[in-house]
Formats: sequence, structure tokens, C-alpha cells
Amino acid sequence: MNDPINSRLELFPVTTTCKVKNGHEYLTIGGCDLSHLADKYGTPLYLYDRATLDTNVQTYRDALTSLYPAESGITYAGKAYLCLAIAQWTQSQDLWLDCTGVGELSIASAAGIQPRSIVLHGVNKTKQDLIAGFEKAGTIVIDNLTELESILALAESQIYPCPELWLRLRPGTKVNTHAYTQTGQALSKFGMGAAEIIAAVNLCISRQMPLNGLHFHLGSHFHDPEPLRAAIEIALRLLAEIRAEAGWYPQTLSTGGGWGIAYHEDDLPHPSIENYMSVTCESIVKGCMEHQLPLPHLQIEPGRSLVARAGVAIYQIGAVKNTTDRRWLLLDGGLADNPRRALYGARYSALPVIDPGRPYGGWAWLAGPYCESGDILIEALPMADLSPGEWVAIPASGAYQLSMSSNYNGARRPTVVWLDRGESYIIQRRETTEDLIQRDCILKLETK
Repeated sequence: MNDPINSRLELFPVTTTCKVKNGHEYLTIGGCDLSHLADKYGTPLYLYDRATLDTNVQTYRDALTSLYPAESGITYAGKAYLCLAIAQWTQSQDLWLDCTGVGELSIASAAGIQPRSIVLHGVNKTKQDLIAGFEKAGTIVIDNLTELESILALAESQIYPCPELWLRLRPGTKVNTHAYTQTGQALSKFGMGAAEIIAAVNLCISRQMPLNGLHFHLGSHFHDPEPLRAAIEIALRLLAEIRAEAGWYPQTLSTGGGWGIAYHEDDLPHPSIENYMSVTCESIVKGCMEHQLPLPHLQIEPGRSLVARAGVAIYQIGAVKNTTDRRWLLLDGGLADNPRRALYGARYSALPVIDPGRPYGGWAWLAGPYCESGDILIEALPMADLSPGEWVAIPASGAYQLSMSSNYNGARRPTVVWLDRGESYIIQRRETTEDLIQRDCILKLETK
């Protein structure tokens, strides 16, 4: 077994280093010692490195500037992880924010984001979602014809001014990712087929609705951008047909997001954002030329590839247990704060926080404290010999973990800390036991 540190450090935020102190090496991120942070804030602990977030945005921005000869923009997908501080950060980077439902809209509004920068998504928006969208969002992406009828009714009530509307196309193409994170295939629950899109365009034109965009999304965490070519061609061919027959053409085309990242050293090198953007931009430019269409404003919606690598989870080992052919490192978090492995087999890596470069001691299984056999974060990972009380850091923990977290077994969601130029700031406090019962109501039962 080889020294793990060089390849595994590539999975961590861009500011990650090892600092030598008192004869030991300590992992640091954003100029902050992780052992100090774990001791100060407790574990489980989630860290977000601002420099990594900013770097990822700039990589996308540079690619769009060099590859797309028309206007473009970036939307942060709030479902990856959203809190007030992350919402505020999106505005510091001049990003739009994609929200799903009234809950995320309320976070965005509380963070002071103006409606023009908020996009409302959702496959089955409730009346409350739509009303909140009319009040707080600048754009609503219409998923289906039933939803469009609800939007028309709200618009005709004259109580709310109608935001800009986009239509969500289901192109019928697949990307190579887990079945649970594919969204563009023919059998997907998301979006509308070509005939429904045409019907929606005609209905919006007849009602003089502010229809200005077309959106599609193929899936999440894919590494091969080639399927985008077919989806873009399907979208542009449909738009050429609609333009010829109905005279409508969108100001904005959104090709979604979902570009993957490296979670494990076996996934390295990191999937190239430039390659992803090159296929996207070249396909649109070529397709518009072939169909004699003007270049639309291109709006992309990355979530995971902006935020996942910026996040790191720190856990403390409570016990080391050996069973037949397995060494278990039992952690103080797992399924409740990160259900991704249980949901779709997500694969992670890890390093000790102190002396991360020490030699492997054999294979290890890293598992949590919850009453499920599926509460395993990492299987069969070469790891050093570790003892109870030590901390381990799991990289690439910034997307879809906290946003999917739960209170299973009474777990309290962890503290989340923002790292910026040597300083750390709490952006979400740890839940308390009082938080767990705040929504409950006492039931007065008669004693038999």
C-alpha cells in the first residue's frame, strides 16, 4: 500500500496544506488548522472554503467568456446546499440562485436576494410555491401543462405581476450517471415532451404571457459531456420548428448543470469544467448556425461542481472495532448528515486530520452511529492505524449532504463553518435538543 496523502489531498479544497507543529503534521484549509476547528466547534463539523468556491466560479466564467460569443450567465443550484450565508455569497459573485419551492425561496429572500436573480424550479409546485414565486422570483421554470394553467390563473387574478417564464423540455437523452440522478431521459418525471412544449408556447402566446426561456437538465454527477450534443440539437431543432410556425424564440436557453467532480482518488483527475463548457458552447453555436437561429443568452446551472469540493466533513472516531476481515472506524456522524452513499452508492475518501501522511495500516470501513446497517460512509479504504478520539476529514462533502440531512435517531444537524483567509465563521449552528421538539405539540391523553 502506498502513501495516500498526495492523491487524496487533490480531493480537498484548493487552499488545503499540511502544517508541521510540535513534530506532527496538521491539515489546514483556508489558513485554519482543522484540529483546532474540530476542538473549537465540535464534531460532526462541516467546513466551506470560500477560495475554492470563488475559484470554481471563475473557472466557469472564464470558459464562458472564451467559448461563447454571446451573453451568458451562471446560476447556483440551491438544492446542492443553501443557507443564508451561501445565498449571500452567490450575490457577491453576481450569480443567479435556483430555488425549489417556498422554503428555498424564503431563504433567498431573507438573504436579501432581489427577484431578478432568483429562478424557481420544481416538478410539482404547489399553489403556495407559485405564489411565493410570483412574489420573490424573477423567473419561473414551468414543468408541465397543469402548472402552466395554475400560473395563468394567478396571473389573471391581477394580484401578482407575472415573472418571466421558461419551459422545461424533456429531451429524451441520458447521461452516464446513477439512475436516481438521471433527469432528461424519456421516462423521466421532469419536464415536457416536444408536443407539450409546443402547446405551452401557443397557450402563452395566446394569453400574452412573458415567455422568454427554454430549459433542460440531463442529470447530476456525469463526467462525459457528449450526450449534451444530442440534447442541444433536439432543443434547437424544436425551437427552429416553433419559430417557423409560431414566431416565438427564447431570449434564454438554459442547458442545466450536473457536471461531476472527483470524490475518490480513483476519480482523479478532476473532470474538466473547460471540456464540459466547450461541448456545450460549441454545440449551441454550431446548431444555431445550422438552423439559422440567433444565439440565445446561455444560462448554466452548476451546483455540485461549484460547491462540492469546497466542503469538508470532520468526524471523531468513537471506537475501533475488528470483526471478521473488517476494521471498523466508528464515527460520530454518518447517515443522518450524509445519506448519499445509502441513496445511490456514493464513494468517498478520507484522511486523518493529524499526521495525514502516515502509512496505511490496512483496509478500513468508516461507519456512523445510527441504527441502520446501511450507515456506512466509506467501504474498504486503505487507512492508517487510528485510535478512538482521533479526527478524520472527508473531502468533497459540500453538495447534497447537508441539504439531504435528517434527524434520524434524534441526530442534531452539525455546525457549519465558513473559512476565509485564516478566519472561521459559523454560518449554521449545531441543532440542539430543544430544536428537535420545537415543532411538536403535547397531546393530552386520558389515563385508562
